[in-house]
Amino acid sequence: MDLTTILGLTIAFGMMAASVALSGGSLSSFINLPSLLCVLGGTLGAVLICFPRRAIRRLPAVIRKGFRGDEPNPAELIEQIVALANEARRDGLLSLDSKLDEIENRFVRLGMQLAIDGTRPDALEDILRADMEAMALRHKEGRAMFEQMGRFAPAFGLIGTLLGLVIMLGNVSDPSTIGSGMAVALVTTVYGAVLANGSLLPMAEKLAQLSKRELIAREIVLRGILAMQSGEHPRLIEQKLRTFLPPEVRAAVQEPRS
Repeated sequence: MDLTTILGLTIAFGMMAASVALSGGSLSSFINLPSLLCVLGGTLGAVLICFPRRAIRRLPAVIRKGFRGDEPNPAELIEQIVALANEARRDGLLSLDSKLDEIENRFVRLGMQLAIDGTRPDALEDILRADMEAMALRHKEGRAMFEQMGRFAPAFGLIGTLLGLVIMLGNVSDPSTIGSGMAVALVTTVYGAVLANGSLLPMAEKLAQLSKRELIAREIVLRGILAMQSGEHPRLIEQKLRTFLPPEVRAAVQEPRS
């Protein structure tokens, strides 16, 4: 579980609730089921129209990814690649065939299998980059669903407000109800704005950042396997791959061993 996502949601909604309380308002005045149904139902319906069923079925997995915040550790990947390079230099690349089942990372395992099978470097790179591009497209589609929901939610909030105003103005025989009716109508706009800016759009950006880090990790793996296949020294491979690390992480990683 990614604590930053939980913390961000807690701070965003907690501070808004505290603002209402400190202003002398009541949170109960913001609870309105018809308004909530209008925003959530309208947003979900619009997203169902925008995306195919295959993409919608992946939405729960995309949400879990945003909350788990799973991302590879580049330093650990570099250490794994260098260890494999050391063994390949000592016993030959074919000796790593028996180690494939021990490699948990699917992308590393695919690249090593291609290298062990004698795949030409250009063909190996094409295959791995095609895999990276396919992953990026899947991530883009998942992120796009949140971006679209973030765009639709405020719009349906405004639609709900307009519907509420129409209903309110259709019953103006009692002027004392206009104030409360106006408040209920405006709650729908609040729901749409809060839902979009407090959760949907931030989650879309979180998914974009996770995707970028995953692509960097795969680029490390690709460069490392190509270097290993070309017979470069493990120390040179390690130095080359460490350039992908941020300066503060690079300084904390142990210097290449002689």
